[in-house]
Amino acid sequence: MTTAFPLMLLLQDDAAQAAASRAAAGVGTGVLVVELIIFALWIVGMWKVFQKAGEPGWAAIIPIYNVFVLLKIAGKPAWWIILLLIPFVNFLILIPVSLAVAERFGKSAGFGIGLWLLPFIFYPLLGFSDAQYGGSPAPAMA
Repeated sequence: MTTAFPLMLLLQDDAAQAAASRAAAGVGTGVLVVELIIFALWIVGMWKVFQKAGEPGWAAIIPIYNVFVLLKIAGKPAWWIILLLIPFVNFLILIPVSLAVAERFGKSAGFGIGLWLLPFIFYPLLGFSDAQYGGSPAPAMA
């Protein structure tokens, strides 16, 4: 009887580990599904924004090229791609890009901040809204 008791503890430990592993796998799968949905929303939104700006929608799914097209839409120089490849700098450079995209579509600076911080929400909002691409913004009056 004394040998059965440690064996029971060992079996219970294995069952608990198996249950914990299944729970962790379930949580991981759930997180992956949510991430894929967010990514899909972002891509669909960018696709629509690119089409509204007269660019090919498929450019939204091509890495690096999609940034080049976004810079073109925003009216920023193409060499900013180099800045967008530098960690931490890219996060700051996206501020004027997002503000310029919002301005080109007639949206406010607050909307531009939304494009910067929550692109998976604001790009679909911009893409599916009635906002029209205006090209170059009107010159600022002094």
